[in-house]
Amino acid sequence: MRCPFCGNNDTQVKDSRPADDHASIRRRRYCLNCGGRFTTYERVQLRDLVVIKSSQKREEFDRNKLERSIRLSLRKRPVEPSRIEQIITGIVRRLESFGDPEIQTSKIGEIVMETLARIDTVAYVRFASVYKNFQAADDFEEFIKQLRPPPSSDS
Repeated sequence: MRCPFCGNNDTQVKDSRPADDHASIRRRRYCLNCGGRFTTYERVQLRDLVVIKSSQKREEFDRNKLERSIRLSLRKRPVEPSRIEQIITGIVRRLESFGDPEIQTSKIGEIVMETLARIDTVAYVRFASVYKNFQAADDFEEFIKQLRPPPSSDS
């Protein structure tokens, strides 16, 4: 592993342990050249995924993009960081379990929305506002109306 400080290729692992999500390994490393210490994470990757955008452009799946959007949606919400990591790992595993290594961005968005809807309504609405490209307050209003059950008519 290359040292992020000096670029040296010769680093040693000082400590390895399961990460909080138990789906990756956290490794503390030490550079033999500059003495710098840093952490790396190792995850299982079942297959290389390719994302097909709405423009039909294809690009390699980026777990970090998914993580950023989910963390942004859950920002300042009462969800533990370890739970967020489990959510992200679960979504990635679900994507990898599909038969086809190519997946539409719309499918990824649906899976994220479905997951967030079960966990936190505010995060769900935040994600939906970007995913569905809300342009005005009316868009939010319509979306939220769909979340609320219709009033019961017990007259």
